[in-house]
Amino acid sequence: MAFAANTSVAPERSQAEIRKLIAKYRATDFAIGETGNKAVVMFQMNDRRVKFSFDIPIQGKWREPKKNYIGSEKSVEQEIRRLWRCLLLSIKSKLECVESKISTFEEEFLSHIVVPGGRTMGEIAIPQLKESYENNTMPPLLGYGQD
Repeated sequence: MAFAANTSVAPERSQAEIRKLIAKYRATDFAIGETGNKAVVMFQMNDRRVKFSFDIPIQGKWREPKKNYIGSEKSVEQEIRRLWRCLLLSIKSKLECVESKISTFEEEFLSHIVVPGGRTMGEIAIPQLKESYENNTMPPLLGYGQD
């Protein structure tokens, strides 16, 4: 069974918990919302802008790029509650690992750090990583320059 599959916690409560959590760890800015087909959480911490986003399910299907999600309005609402709980857990886990010195802030949040131009490191590096394995080549640093 998926984590928080039966949660009754409203998305707004999970969002408030995320806000409180990152404030505890000294985030200086916070934004939450929806843009297009995604839910987005952004905050500033350790001189880095961090962005998490995930696809929002809708009744009958997932908004692209996910495949169909067939279900009632009630099951879609349940999935949205579950996804917000998962995001809270993920952020909390990352911050606790940093606080405990298991890993660094950059190690935990690297793929979610926003770089100049507005993309995240994950949006840049993940396609390059895939290509490097397919072509057995090294990707350019941060998407710039040559091998």
